[in-house]
Amino acid sequence: MTSLVRGSQLARLLGQWHALPGRRRNPDYAALAGAVRGLLSDGRLPLGIRLPAERELAEALKVSRTTVTAAYRELRESGHLTSRRGAGSWTTLPGGHRVASSGLWTPLNEFGMIDLGCAALAAPPELIPAARAAADELPRYLGDAGYHPTGLPELREAVARGFTDRGLPTSPDQIMVTSGTQQALDLVLRLTVQAGNGVLMESPTYPNALAALSARRARITTHGLDPATGWDGELLLGALRQTTPRLAYVIPEFHNPTGHLMPADLRERLVATAHATGTDLVVDESFVDLPLDGVSVPPPVALFDRHSRVITIGGMSKPYWGGLRIGWVRASAPTVQRLAALRVGVDMSSPVLDQLVAAQLLDRADTIVPARRIQLAAQRDALLEALTEHLPEWQVHAPHGGVTLWAELDGPISSALARAAEEVGVRLAPGPRFGLDGTLERFLRLPYTLPAGDLVDAVKRIATVRYDLDRTPHPSWRKPVVIA
Repeated sequence: MTSLVRGSQLARLLGQWHALPGRRRNPDYAALAGAVRGLLSDGRLPLGIRLPAERELAEALKVSRTTVTAAYRELRESGHLTSRRGAGSWTTLPGGHRVASSGLWTPLNEFGMIDLGCAALAAPPELIPAARAAADELPRYLGDAGYHPTGLPELREAVARGFTDRGLPTSPDQIMVTSGTQQALDLVLRLTVQAGNGVLMESPTYPNALAALSARRARITTHGLDPATGWDGELLLGALRQTTPRLAYVIPEFHNPTGHLMPADLRERLVATAHATGTDLVVDESFVDLPLDGVSVPPPVALFDRHSRVITIGGMSKPYWGGLRIGWVRASAPTVQRLAALRVGVDMSSPVLDQLVAAQLLDRADTIVPARRIQLAAQRDALLEALTEHLPEWQVHAPHGGVTLWAELDGPISSALARAAEEVGVRLAPGPRFGLDGTLERFLRLPYTLPAGDLVDAVKRIATVRYDLDRTPHPSWRKPVVIA
């Protein structure tokens, strides 16, 4: 069944949708259509949602029905809307375009596009020899069906050994291998969260975690991170005590997108408070292997767990390669077995060959990971230098790990800037994609996972369109466009 947005809901999302007074204005219908496109571009209106009837929206906005009718017509002409008599109008995907990683529209022909919407590195050179070695190991597994819901023994042992080496004793029975970190999160949510359960998240946070929780119909509350300092311990623990959520999701190591590192004392207090409130903690360690500048990473959050409240997820995507699609869950052995039983109804198990490749890469970690850190530090510094030179009004706090900068812009222009940057071949992930309610328009996530030359080129292009935004009397829209 198609989801429906009510007139009052859409009116609230649209906010001040008219053109600014004192400037040459578009007609009201064009301004309304442009505002709807803005909501679609940053993901606040999803693909396939049914918009309110013309009369209902006109009443909610206190405008004439003629204005709404003309706006819907313009959206249909640009490919944003499909209407059928008696069935209503819903957002659609125009032909020749697709949804980009940033959620913005993009043509299928992407030659010359610099993608800053995806915060992941290309594969390391060690991947090819690791894959060849894995293929040599494959015959050992060809005599059975190939289904291993908890993962191959050698990979589970390697992952468990990684936790133990970080000071957290772990047995292979506490590890389940998944098809990426996102599936690890999805399985944990299937096990722990029912519709209507309360969940506490950081704001900003990882967009795909928000999507996974929305799919579970969780009741989400947020704890805001300070752009400069990160978590406010008293506010975070106070939010836990006040809301007593069923689950809390945190990214303590080089937080996505802000890059902050949670201190050890707060980790310990967080676990103790979660136990007192009956809250399970899902700790996303996607970036734990990527400290920069010689920074020391505090002990794992699970080290302070005495009551099996902490479930840790992680994977190969950030330090190794996202295309491998190997993740894992670390939890109590009974929880791992419950997750494995649940997983059988989803995809049975992760691919055997991919797991063998992952095991080979983990054996080469002492070579691969230090090289990644050197590469990321150089690219981060190049990005910071370019921002200082070309966009000095922006406030950026240099992270000491991870793969992203969280830039505070010189105005609430994140979504508009992302749309404009797309026109000059730069794909951005605007700030509102990292929050719940369409705020964060003053912020932009900038990953430093591309070569330094591409990052500098991207900043120069962004600077050009940033200054053009101040001179452009009204937004122009590329047609046809896609919806996200």
